[in-house]
Amino acid sequence: MKKLLTSLFVSICFLLFGSRIAAAYDLASVANNRFGIHIIDSNDLEDAAKLVNSSGGDWGYVTLVIQQTDKNKDKWQDTFNKARRLHLIPIVRIATRPLGDIWEKPSLGEIDGWVSFLNSLNWVVKNRYVVIANEPNHTKEWGGEINPEEYATYLREFSSKLKGASSDFFVLPAGLDASAGNSKDTMDEATFIKKMLAKEPQVFANVDGWASHSYPNPDFSGSQNGYGRGSVRTYDWELSLLKELGIAKELPVFITETGWAHAMNGEKKKAISTDIIGERLSFAFTQVWTDKKIIAVTPFLLSYNEPPFDTFSWKDKEGFFYPFYFEVASLNKVKGEPVQEEKAEIESVIVQPFRLTGSIISGTLLVKNTGQSIWNKSDIGLISQEESALGISPSFETLEPGSIGFISFKILAPEESGVQLKSLTLTKGGNAISSPEFFQLFIVSPPRMKIDGFFATILKLIKGL
Repeated sequence: MKKLLTSLFVSICFLLFGSRIAAAYDLASVANNRFGIHIIDSNDLEDAAKLVNSSGGDWGYVTLVIQQTDKNKDKWQDTFNKARRLHLIPIVRIATRPLGDIWEKPSLGEIDGWVSFLNSLNWVVKNRYVVIANEPNHTKEWGGEINPEEYATYLREFSSKLKGASSDFFVLPAGLDASAGNSKDTMDEATFIKKMLAKEPQVFANVDGWASHSYPNPDFSGSQNGYGRGSVRTYDWELSLLKELGIAKELPVFITETGWAHAMNGEKKKAISTDIIGERLSFAFTQVWTDKKIIAVTPFLLSYNEPPFDTFSWKDKEGFFYPFYFEVASLNKVKGEPVQEEKAEIESVIVQPFRLTGSIISGTLLVKNTGQSIWNKSDIGLISQEESALGISPSFETLEPGSIGFISFKILAPEESGVQLKSLTLTKGGNAISSPEFFQLFIVSPPRMKIDGFFATILKLIKGL
């Protein structure tokens, strides 16, 4: 009875606390590889991984865009699963759809659909990084107009509903164009943010970090060691502005866009040579973007062959990477250790229910990986009550989230006869990842008289030899 109560207590504790990790965990508490890249096509994930996870690095970042008309769960779950295998952490920027040269203005009525879709995906890591829109201080990004009040309400509503769906969502506001002035097509960033706060004083209440477009201006050709707005340190100016406006919250920085426009192997005569871009990126990554406030830097853009963004592409029109791709790949990086949820379900226990006291029980488990990490065979363990199993043999070398596998096991039968309630709990790295699965055994004592008679007969035979 004591073991049964212990198992039930463990089960209840697991259900209440077992896999729960504080949402939006302190990013400074884990090793972090800040290197990343911005991509347009999920087919670029492998090249992105070779870039950001090179030279000692692991678990770098990739910024990607999901449009309103592209909320295909299977497609994006496949993309996330591929990113998981490649150890890439996605930063998702949500977008509407292009209408000619401008982007359709988002509506509050679309938010619930977005939240439902984003919450339906099994994300790669615990924190679900979501950027709400893009440079709304440009008319072309907000349906042909500039309306900071509308954007503030949109951000407040969207971030609140994301947090209501899951506290794991890590919300970032749209990156703004810090170099834009007040004109018919753009609004000064400081003015834009002030108007946002005037309309929605609590607009940043559910925001967890700051997305920055720290481009080296003017003309995306500025210094790799510049200061202030319109430089590779734009983020620092933005954080100072927020403090001046009364935003006391400490916001970790995600530079989701940055980089230099280049000459495309001489096609653009006035732009910077691709031979120089590598020096500038290397300096910025090793001397500027080492600020502890920076979590990720994802330069714009890994591969794009059409104007106007071809001048930012790290790959040329022939499909070859420019030298600066390899220069950044060669920079020393950190092996990131992001938090992933570890969860499992024991679907069924297959075991012969009638056993002798003290005997070895062999059985099979049908298990499902319901967490975020890919299991390695050697990391999986099994606990029977408070004791480790005598031995286990998974049928898989690795098991991805959503997949089912078999685990053969051996445990020791109790010494007491009668109906016994046993439990099995899966572990990974020594930590429980499933709730206990209970099953009944009918334990019987060996028939002593028949055994004694058997040995007496054997002794007689031996004596007669």
